[in-house]
Amino acid sequence: MKLKTFLLSAFFMLLDVNVSAQTSTPGGLDLKDITSGAYYPEYVYGVTPMADGETYTQLSSDHKRIIRRSFKTGKEVGVVFNVDEARGAQKLQYIDGYIMSPDESTILLRTQTKSIYRHSYTAVHYIYSVENKTYEPLSKGGPQQVPLFSPDGNLIAFVRDNNIFLVKLLFGNSESQVTKDGKFNEVLNGIPDWVNEEEFSTSRSFDFSADSKMLAWVRYDESKVPVYSMTMYQGMAPTLNQNADYPGAYAYKYPVAGAQNSKVKVLTYDIQSRRTNEVQLPISEEDYIPRIKFTSDPEKLAIVTLNRHQSVMNIYMANPRSTVCKLVLNETNSEGKYIKEDAYSALKFFEGGFAMVSDRTNFRHIYLYNLNGQLMRQVTSGNYDVTDFYGYNTVTGKCYYASCQESPLRRAVYVTDKKGKTTKLSTQVGTNAATFSTNFKYFMNVYSSAGVPPVTTLCDEKGKVLTTLIDNASLRQKVNAISNKIEFFTFTTGDGVSLNGWMVKPRNFDASKRYPVIMYQYSGPGSQEVKDAWGIGMYGGALYESYMAQQGFIFVCVDGRGTGARGSEFEKCTYLQLGYLESRDQVETAIYLGSLPYVDAQNIAIWGWSFGGFNTLMAMSEGRPVFKAGVAVAAPSSWRYYDTVYTERYMRTPAENPDGYNINAIVRAPQLHGNLLLIHGTADDNVHFRNFTEVSEAYVQHDKQFDMQVYTNRNHFINGGNTRYHLFTRISNFFIEHLK
Repeated sequence: MKLKTFLLSAFFMLLDVNVSAQTSTPGGLDLKDITSGAYYPEYVYGVTPMADGETYTQLSSDHKRIIRRSFKTGKEVGVVFNVDEARGAQKLQYIDGYIMSPDESTILLRTQTKSIYRHSYTAVHYIYSVENKTYEPLSKGGPQQVPLFSPDGNLIAFVRDNNIFLVKLLFGNSESQVTKDGKFNEVLNGIPDWVNEEEFSTSRSFDFSADSKMLAWVRYDESKVPVYSMTMYQGMAPTLNQNADYPGAYAYKYPVAGAQNSKVKVLTYDIQSRRTNEVQLPISEEDYIPRIKFTSDPEKLAIVTLNRHQSVMNIYMANPRSTVCKLVLNETNSEGKYIKEDAYSALKFFEGGFAMVSDRTNFRHIYLYNLNGQLMRQVTSGNYDVTDFYGYNTVTGKCYYASCQESPLRRAVYVTDKKGKTTKLSTQVGTNAATFSTNFKYFMNVYSSAGVPPVTTLCDEKGKVLTTLIDNASLRQKVNAISNKIEFFTFTTGDGVSLNGWMVKPRNFDASKRYPVIMYQYSGPGSQEVKDAWGIGMYGGALYESYMAQQGFIFVCVDGRGTGARGSEFEKCTYLQLGYLESRDQVETAIYLGSLPYVDAQNIAIWGWSFGGFNTLMAMSEGRPVFKAGVAVAAPSSWRYYDTVYTERYMRTPAENPDGYNINAIVRAPQLHGNLLLIHGTADDNVHFRNFTEVSEAYVQHDKQFDMQVYTNRNHFINGGNTRYHLFTRISNFFIEHLK
């Protein structure tokens, strides 16, 4: 978001039940097919717009070629890399990915990729000359992280073992080490620690100046951050043979709410003189630096800072040589609540200025500033959220973005010119997402709706469809024949709040009968599960939900208070009390559903994953016994166990907000009502297994019976080998056992 040996054995000894889910229904969906990806739609992956504005490149499906395609037709117009034609000392069989140099004459080829956390990985890179078709290692000192070309294309910086290195291409690829104090679990240069990576969605924290003469980076001192250790077993798929005789452990720095974070500072490096300086940034030891970025002016390094509450965002312009900083923008929330992440994650810099997305008017809109922080204009306005910002054309003054102007459930692509005229570019009603060419002359659009798998088209600057690349017609035909119809609805709770939802009914639905209901939700801040898009439900297209409907259930999903696309007032009303309103709204949903003539009010269940698992536990112990059963997967049980950045954004620290932190599943354990199944992976680096053990102990001590399922060595996603099929079979059987 994130036990004793004999007990573990007991967890896996599942009770035999007389009724169990069929793996498939005649003429219907198959659970193993769903969990194995048999119904996944086709996409156009890895699109890199090229500098000419007319073409894009992508990696071939066999990972052996980098193909150049026309933005107008989608047809192949050239090959910029072919593994069979490339020449190097070590023969490459395929590549995992690539990075183009600014002038596109050189390509960094990525191989031997090994994941670290959600965004980070190490890899062995090769420098490839497009003209000569030759490649050579970027470095012989070991795998690298986050390599970056300088703007002039003559330098490449990367991180290895928490230190920054620099390769000069014009000097025989000579390699030098910029920092030397990097150390595992102590100091990181140019790459974020776990919590900064996970919660600020970044893997690289360094940049080159526009003239390629300076390098700047964030240094993270995590030496005082507490260590969290996870026990690792031998397991299977994969088997960790090093743990065959005794369990091993993985330890890493993880600051729980209220704990000490990494201390951060910004350093600059003069590449010619090799001089390092610390930027005079006026921040406290508690502050964050979620982003740094050199602007079009080589003497202006943009540094984004947040206070620990994340209620104040500042943008400073620092001179990389004098290290003097000037505050150019101060963004605060009038009520002292948090600044949305896209205020810094969606920042886009252009020649002479930058653009940002802010919810300062209750809804998220685009604002343009010059590099001195002076507002040039507000691009969008109205009672709707901008959901994606694609870019600003400095030549025409046009801004390109997606918003839910039509409905909170939908997304369309728009352009607004410098006079404020707005034009809708996407033509289909549902959810649209765009990738624009570098000159904004074309865009690739991915459209879907609740019953339509993604359709990928190429369009011109006016939105006219030029060609269809993928229509997923065969998938659409297949799922339409065996899945169930998705119905959207709105209702008003007893608190007077209007909520949106969707429902999947059995194909042979009979309004004169009463059906058991399973409610699915996520409910986390700013999230959205109720939308007119293919990607609804656990596997897209509400296919798992349709499978369960074919087992005789009605499946329902409702977005309660705190979720997104309805303005910051609706989203931030859960501030300082996560779980209170969210669980209340799910209980209200169950009460509303129970009032419908075709719903069996005595057989309503709820389930969710991660925050959805937390809210499942909270809803089942809200005080009103409306749920017959529930499943909580990878659930936080107390926000005291979760990380600083995410938790304190919404809750502040435990010392500041003890009452808010006491709104949790452990405190509510005496009120648990209904049959509960707790599921967790033992190697969850996000929501630690500790959440599972502590809440289960609370249930034991309060004499609350419940079922458990533990997955050995599985992380927050609980997958690998046969795991997902086992997981969803377990969930399905649990609901069938207790609701039918």
